[in-house]
Amino acid sequence: MTSDATQTGPVTAETGDETEELRQLITRARVVLWDFDGPICRLFARHSAEGVARDLVRWLGERGLGGLLSEEERRADDPQDVLRAVDRRHPGSDLVAELEERLTQEELTAAASAMPTAHADPLIHTWRAVGCRLAVTTNNSPRTVLAYLAGRGLLPCFTPHVYGRTRDLARLKPDPHCLRQALTAIGAAPAAALMIGDTVSDLAAASRAGVGFLGYARNPAKEEALRRAGARFVVQSLQDVRAVLAPGR
Repeated sequence: MTSDATQTGPVTAETGDETEELRQLITRARVVLWDFDGPICRLFARHSAEGVARDLVRWLGERGLGGLLSEEERRADDPQDVLRAVDRRHPGSDLVAELEERLTQEELTAAASAMPTAHADPLIHTWRAVGCRLAVTTNNSPRTVLAYLAGRGLLPCFTPHVYGRTRDLARLKPDPHCLRQALTAIGAAPAAALMIGDTVSDLAAASRAGVGFLGYARNPAKEEALRRAGARFVVQSLQDVRAVLAPGR
């Protein structure tokens, strides 16, 4: 199978060969690496990510540090973009550590009201039931992931394999570090693994780690972004994946 970074073309029900390739991609996986915010839940569904980003920018400004950000960075709607921007200027600093902790606290607040992705919970249980090992590989705080999984009763499906953001922000996806951590801990070869992600950085990390990739897109814009980046297989509903694993259920 060629790298996801070079695969092109949509998968449709009318394309028998590609439909079979998708089935094999799903059924041959022995390890499934899940991105968190997107495939498992919408973390900021009720606790605005844009609002969190503005709060981080405001916090920097109140300390006379607003000049660390460009005008474009101050308008970021993703709080991780603000965090990364500061880390580029002061990598590994106490300021970055404090800003990362503030973001983690905001994520923990968001986790309490996160919206589960449709069909994610039953798909996780199904994959686990057929013998797959599961891990979370995410740019969010592992504390946030653990809190959400515990609240949904999903923690036993993943424990102890949750690999998330550390204070070494250079190792966030698209760097494949968290994927390689998961594979090493589980003792699996990249060829035995499949990643489910919803962003171009997920696709890039999977490609660099030598792991198969299945895109999840909850809207056409996300699907188009993944297709343009080279994702061959993208689903708009996780029920399509569960139907492959457990036909008729």
